[in-house]
Amino acid sequence: MRNLPLVPCAALLSALSLSAAPAPVFAGRDWPAYMGDKAASHYSTLAQITPDNVNQLQVAWTWQGNGARPNTSQIQCNPLIIDGVLYATTAQMKLIALEAATGRELWRFEPLEANGVNRGLVYWADGDDRRILYGNGHWLHAVDARTGKLIDAFGDHGRVDLSEGLGRDVRGLAIQANSPGVIYRNLIIMSMRVGEGPGPAAPGHVRGYDVRTGKLVWIFHAAPYPGEAHYDEWPPEAWKHVGGVNAWPGMTVDDERGLVFCPIGSATFDFWGGSRPGNDVYADCLVVLDAATGKVSWYYQFTHHDLWDRDPPAAPTLLTIHRGGRDIPAVAQVTKSGHVWVFNRVTGEHLFPVQEIAVPSSDLAGEVASPTQPLPLKPAPFARQLFTADLITDRTPEAHRAVLERFSRLRSHVQFLPPSREGTIIFPGFDGGAEWGGAAADPDGILYVNSNEMPWVLNMIDSSGATSLGQQVYLQNCTGCHGADRRGNAAGNIPSLVDIKQRLSREQITEVITKGRAVMPSWGFLSEQQRNSVVSYLMGEVQTAAPEEQGAWKTYLPDLGSDTATPPPYTHTGYNRFLDPDGYPAVKPPWGTLNAIDLNTGDYLWRVTLGEYPELTAKGVPPTGTENYGGPLVTAGGLLFIGASKDEMFHAFDSKSGRELWHVKLPAGGYATPSTYEVAGRQYVVIACGGGKMGTKSGDSYVAFALPGN
Repeated sequence: MRNLPLVPCAALLSALSLSAAPAPVFAGRDWPAYMGDKAASHYSTLAQITPDNVNQLQVAWTWQGNGARPNTSQIQCNPLIIDGVLYATTAQMKLIALEAATGRELWRFEPLEANGVNRGLVYWADGDDRRILYGNGHWLHAVDARTGKLIDAFGDHGRVDLSEGLGRDVRGLAIQANSPGVIYRNLIIMSMRVGEGPGPAAPGHVRGYDVRTGKLVWIFHAAPYPGEAHYDEWPPEAWKHVGGVNAWPGMTVDDERGLVFCPIGSATFDFWGGSRPGNDVYADCLVVLDAATGKVSWYYQFTHHDLWDRDPPAAPTLLTIHRGGRDIPAVAQVTKSGHVWVFNRVTGEHLFPVQEIAVPSSDLAGEVASPTQPLPLKPAPFARQLFTADLITDRTPEAHRAVLERFSRLRSHVQFLPPSREGTIIFPGFDGGAEWGGAAADPDGILYVNSNEMPWVLNMIDSSGATSLGQQVYLQNCTGCHGADRRGNAAGNIPSLVDIKQRLSREQITEVITKGRAVMPSWGFLSEQQRNSVVSYLMGEVQTAAPEEQGAWKTYLPDLGSDTATPPPYTHTGYNRFLDPDGYPAVKPPWGTLNAIDLNTGDYLWRVTLGEYPELTAKGVPPTGTENYGGPLVTAGGLLFIGASKDEMFHAFDSKSGRELWHVKLPAGGYATPSTYEVAGRQYVVIACGGGKMGTKSGDSYVAFALPGN
């Protein structure tokens, strides 16, 4: 049977006795966990700031760093606030502690390496032992919350190497602990971001570590090992080489029931699955584990045999749904496709109807797409599902003609159309509907979620047409970000490599490839010959060989990484937004929205645009919304705060009506989820201003707002 939750009889009986939903533990004076609490509710009981006084907000303090790299660095951190101290990370991945009432820096911790981005932190305390657990690259650090010093008894003198204990050699592969782990009793449960391209990638196992010692307690193999459930549904050797299948967005915990909710992403390669026939369980699933042991309680698969990079993009939200006089313990998972899946969090039972629909097949060699895919019938999607000709932009006649001309050359857009050589439209986009900022939920069962509606175009190309080892290595490992034409992606702040030899020396390029830099991961798994060859390719050098060696480079290709399968026959031209000639989305607005959904009924309460393009507004165009990254914060005071929008504004909305009440320009884009807290009777709202996405400038600051005070 397909797609049914695993619920052992004992668990079902237990579920009957636990039908009542306990009162959730929301954030109040402090903001003690990523997204506010272990339920990822983004909700605070503070109510000093209200719709009546929010327009009086003013800057209470600003912390300013100096680590921003122009248009490349970011801060995505949702800061913690405990006992008057704010903990956060900087644009250079340093950990800082600030006095929460003033922004005065108390201490900072500088890791030995700085790689990737950081979205949040974990706080754990037992008496005087108070720790901040913080991911940076493939390291998990335990830092004394009072001093900023590593705790020597944890792991290897204060840190655990997440690249170890994965069952195979992953040295040099991309591993980044972007999202924080979660605490259950004396365990910290971790997953990682890993590679998803056609090259080798690390596996994304979920692991539980002793929070005191850093020792591994349990491991869940998301790509099953021999003898484990669903092993027979994968190719026999898949567990040795398949990558991805990881809970990169973060997880949530039901402490009372001892459950951890893991949104598991797609298996590699994202866009061609000929090497992984079948449904790829547990890829693209919500997997619910016993938090003490890592054993599966139940699971549900959102996408069979994913070919579209449709990872669940955010930690699921635990909430209480009120129906028929009962309080139901629920879990809601938002998706990139703009859907909300809602389950009884104990049994895995759907709380709204679901249907399995027939979908198109693939014409790429070796690919066997799933013939059906599941969709929830309610709530309705919070993003449009099809980019049809009538939705082509009409912003100007010239923009309409240009988009129509390209649109006519692409595959007609239907749901779940597989990747193609001609070009497949991905809509609402690789980065939306929902994104890693996730959704907020209040005690009344209302879900608040921001959404992107940006079409992207996915073009597959034959990777066997390379004429040198350097070009082949580039096609398999670099095109996803920098494009087959090496021109990068200005909208994604990804630099062009066309003129790289004018900016970097051979040695500098080699170092970046080997060690990574900022958000670029390390490609240290490449052999010295492969690194030298791809550098020569990037520098435009002609690669020659003796006649007897010409073409011999093709025999090296299966050795791009240890225990890896033969490289796939296809790669893609990169993650490319479908834009009009002036750089605006090719689809009619809205381009970004904010939505409130009553999950007791599945009905929408309101929907508004989020963000604007000032230059279009000045021409009389109604606010269009913009792409947005970072989630909402909802308070008992009746407000929803959110940055996220490309216009670099910080907004406050009436949570009951969706009416925007206040906004202010930030020093750089607030592409992170804000936090709120109280010190000495005064409520603050703080947000990271890191910018560096959607072509906007980078920043390195935190700004806190409060009502006027003494």
